[in-house]
Amino acid sequence: MIRIAAISISALILTACGGAKHAATYDLAAASATGDISTTIELADAAWDNRGDTTSLISSLELYEEALSTDPGNRHALERLTRGYFFLGDGHLDEMEQKLEAWDTSVTFGKQCMGLNTEFRALIDSGEHDEGTASIAFTEVDVPCVYWTATSLGKWAKAQGLAVTLANIPTVKEWIGRLTTLAPEYYYQATSRYWGAYYAAIPSFAGRDLERSRNDFNAAIEAYPEFLGSHVALAEYWATKAQDIAVFDESLSLVLSQCPNTIEGIIAEQEAEHRKARYLLEQRSELFVDSDSVEAPVIAELDCTPETVEEASDEATDEAATDEAATDEAATDEVATDEAATDEAATDEAATEEESNEEASDEAVE
Repeated sequence: MIRIAAISISALILTACGGAKHAATYDLAAASATGDISTTIELADAAWDNRGDTTSLISSLELYEEALSTDPGNRHALERLTRGYFFLGDGHLDEMEQKLEAWDTSVTFGKQCMGLNTEFRALIDSGEHDEGTASIAFTEVDVPCVYWTATSLGKWAKAQGLAVTLANIPTVKEWIGRLTTLAPEYYYQATSRYWGAYYAAIPSFAGRDLERSRNDFNAAIEAYPEFLGSHVALAEYWATKAQDIAVFDESLSLVLSQCPNTIEGIIAEQEAEHRKARYLLEQRSELFVDSDSVEAPVIAELDCTPETVEEASDEATDEAATDEAATDEAATDEVATDEAATDEAATDEAATEEESNEEASDEAVE
């Protein structure tokens, strides 16, 4: 994975002490600029499309932040910042301090995005609900921001230990629970994948349930088998806790046998899952007590370049054209043969007729 010495991130990193909850608020920042942001958004979207490249991803995030300085409530920019900073930490960075900063920033923008739902904010302000139970106000338009905020908050908390995790996980569970009702299929059955990871990762005293975990992972995989993240998560969470090295090997081998460019729109994320799969295989001996007694899978190198796919398509087209030409030629020969046979039959008929006429003439002479 790519290492970066420094990242331009606007929000300050929060340090969790004891069991601290994330301190970001649902308030929008004040506008600090004026003008038309359409060009800025277009440039940000163009850079976003190349988010598999770390520099392009960071550039897109900086541009979306620039747009917010004029329009703090721009939902598109807030959604991209929430998801983008999550992906920066999850798919690009190696150093934990940088990962924490990226996830923290994702939560900060995500909560601003969730705050666009005035009913949600009113429930919290009323004092009758906390930020978890107020999730009953979420609607389908809130789904992207809620999901990526919840995912970042979970990563941010887990990386800082059990106390911080336990302080924040009730909120995350409430949010994901609401999404399970609103949009269970969002981002390739993301809620099933979350519950699969959750019930495997929590301690036994907190309710670890490996059977429930496996069922949830199975639901995600059955719904979208081509999405590599579900297979990686099954290996990372369930297989390691169950100490099932066969499922671990099988899941990661499957991921690395599939080209990451098969689902349009998430190639960057699929490439990141490839990197995660290779990293997990490198950690195999540390994750399983019986790793020495089970031979590690052999992973073949894939050639997934678009040029190769295009050349293969061209070759198939050329071959089909050749076959078609051969078929046409055979059909032409067959027609020619039929015509020759017809001509021969006509000649024989003429000869027979001529012979009959001669015999009739002879009879007449007699």
